[in-house]
Amino acid sequence: MWIPLLIWMLHLMILTEGQDNTRRSSSVSRVCPAGCVSCSALNGCLSCKPRLFFHLELDGMRQRGSCLSSCPRGHYGTRFPHIGTCTRCKDECASCFSEHFCTHCHPGHFLFGGKCGDSCPIGFTANTVLRECTVSECCAGCEMCVRRNMCVRCRADLYFLHGQCHLTCPKGFEPDVQLMQCTPQVHCEVGGWTNWGPCIRRSSARPYRRGQETRDRQVLKSQSVSGDPCPPVSQMRKCVNRKRPNSPRLHLTLLE
Repeated sequence: MWIPLLIWMLHLMILTEGQDNTRRSSSVSRVCPAGCVSCSALNGCLSCKPRLFFHLELDGMRQRGSCLSSCPRGHYGTRFPHIGTCTRCKDECASCFSEHFCTHCHPGHFLFGGKCGDSCPIGFTANTVLRECTVSECCAGCEMCVRRNMCVRCRADLYFLHGQCHLTCPKGFEPDVQLMQCTPQVHCEVGGWTNWGPCIRRSSARPYRRGQETRDRQVLKSQSVSGDPCPPVSQMRKCVNRKRPNSPRLHLTLLE
């Protein structure tokens, strides 16, 4: 801000010069750019005619002044009693009305309440075309959405699923009360049966008495809270053991 202030002080000095200096300024103005009251070959305009804005821009390593009827995009105009100046907007503003009021935003930012932010408040949608936060027409129960049928946050008592809000989860889904989301139900899955095991007799006193044999299968996937439970993973059936127990005497004879 010190450069416009310096130019303003220079402008006051020029205005307070005598009539001779006024005539000299008039002779200089004939070779100055349009709108300039005084200028220099190196720095361009030094002072402007009434109602014009003094604007400084980089020209290589130097700054050159120009007198404009309105400030260029990315700058806002401020009028003082004897001079008007152009000041650059904040970095996030593509154009602005004043230091604290943006009118357009750069890509990736959205205008809301005269400020440019990278996101919009609840109830507003980030319009990438206008680069503005526009009022969201969200579906019932939705607090924030990117478009009408695409909710991103539901009311506290509703469950979220695929961009929609549900009082109860639809078929095939179950509620997650911690995340307030509908998650897919998981049903139990089991593998195939093993072969039947050996026939085990209940008592060795009666060799022809019926026994039992069993088979098993493994659980491949456990069920979720409301998923279908696992079927039986073990089976048992009656069997007949026809093999006689070896006689101790016969056993000894065979070993000899």
